[in-house]
Amino acid sequence: MIGVLGSAAARHPVGVQTTRVTTSPLAALRAAVSDALALVSPVDCAGCGVADRSMCGACRAALLAQPFEQRWGDELVVWSGLRYGGAVQAALNAFKDEGRTDAAAALARPLGVVLDHAAARLRGRPGAMRIDLVAVPSSRAATARRGYEPVRSLLAGAGRRSPRWLVQRLRTRDQAGLGRQERALNVAGSMVATRPLLGRHVVIVDDVVTTGSTLLEAARALAAAGAVVRGAVTLAATPRLHPAKTVHIRGIVE
Repeated sequence: MIGVLGSAAARHPVGVQTTRVTTSPLAALRAAVSDALALVSPVDCAGCGVADRSMCGACRAALLAQPFEQRWGDELVVWSGLRYGGAVQAALNAFKDEGRTDAAAALARPLGVVLDHAAARLRGRPGAMRIDLVAVPSSRAATARRGYEPVRSLLAGAGRRSPRWLVQRLRTRDQAGLGRQERALNVAGSMVATRPLLGRHVVIVDDVVTTGSTLLEAARALAAAGAVVRGAVTLAATPRLHPAKTVHIRGIVE
């Protein structure tokens, strides 16, 4: 069985959503409520800044997941739902760094879709069984500053649970502006599992994959505790500028 990874399958379609936007009674009601709330508490779109919408229609359309797969190193497969840039980048940055928790629901939907996509892919592989989702941890400082952990909040919004099996043990620099090799060195050895995980099958979850360094470090730490890493899921992925470095991590299987 797929366990926690597929626990919300009844609420999210498996596979790729179409980009065609239809108007349903529920969507019309949502728009009417948004209009009413905008009169009481003015707000700007987290994706583009247009007035009177927490997330405007155009930016919601940009957040329709179209899952795709990349491989980092020879062994770690990563499923992502969105290309990082434009409205996706702006909305995610607003959610993470500007306190725009009102954008969480719109961001959780595409994450739920790509989680279902990953579950469907893993069902077709040998040895399908219960798979637990492990969120890449935020640092204590970042959590204290924000008041929440973005990845865990998005997982909750997508109807998933994530055990706290991974923590940061070393302080790292902000990854923004760092190159591929600098990012790898920055996070090397920074994570540790909170308990023995022998025989546990896991999928790592993060918000964005850029160079793969953070996901590979998470995979290393989980594998060192005995977990079998089946892959990773991210809400978004940046364009690949460099070939992924070949990294062999004991415990990762395809």
